[in-house]
Amino acid sequence: MSSSLRIALAQVPVSREKQTNLETAQRHIAHAAQRGADLIVFPEMFMASPQKGVPLASVAEPLDGSFVTALGDLARYYRIAVVSGIWETVEGDPERAANVVIALDAEGELLNRYHKIHLFNALSVRESDQMVGGHSLPELFELNGIKIGLAICYDLRFPELFRHHSGHGAELVIVPAAWYAGPLKEDHWLCLLRARAIENTLYVAGIDLCGKAFSGRSVCFDPFGVPLTDAGEGENLVVAEISGQRIQEIREKLPCLEHVRHDLF
Repeated sequence: MSSSLRIALAQVPVSREKQTNLETAQRHIAHAAQRGADLIVFPEMFMASPQKGVPLASVAEPLDGSFVTALGDLARYYRIAVVSGIWETVEGDPERAANVVIALDAEGELLNRYHKIHLFNALSVRESDQMVGGHSLPELFELNGIKIGLAICYDLRFPELFRHHSGHGAELVIVPAAWYAGPLKEDHWLCLLRARAIENTLYVAGIDLCGKAFSGRSVCFDPFGVPLTDAGEGENLVVAEISGQRIQEIREKLPCLEHVRHDLF
């Protein structure tokens, strides 16, 4: 029997208040569970929105802090896996935080942690002023027999990471994001998500924040570039089916991963 996974993308606004964001999480987790999802994904920075003049270190927490613990409790109560962006404490840095995505299983236990390796120092934004970049490639984890990789927002512009994932057997890459609105930014978001799916013949799910500063348009593309969901511009929850059989079918008729010239690249 082919593996499959039902994934819910929670396109949400983010508050400065952690408790408000946990209330948002509870509402959408309950809805996702009701719709039969195995996994729900929240965007990058979901713990709290950055505030001008307020060090991210002041809102960051360790992995066993109250925010991740609360998400774990919700995962366990509703019997659903959860992926979310958080701010993790960086020892010895009183100002900055680690931009991290965590994956929790349906028991609320930590499955995976990825520390963002590409910081967005572009288009008048300097994430490195507030964040400490990671130095390790994300590892895959598995749910319902589907092998999953993680990326965060600006990582989307670096195809090497996605080829790394596909080379290690990934069938789905999840991209929590705080993708800013701006000239052509929405086009870039959709184009790059689709390209990463097509060139690696895997599913790519991009989950963006919504609100005035962000593009929204959370979407999942299948391995042939077919859009399965589109959350539009406002708060929304959309659900997609990840099919191991679909991946196998596409890779049989379009075996581009087998044609990579490893002797040259």
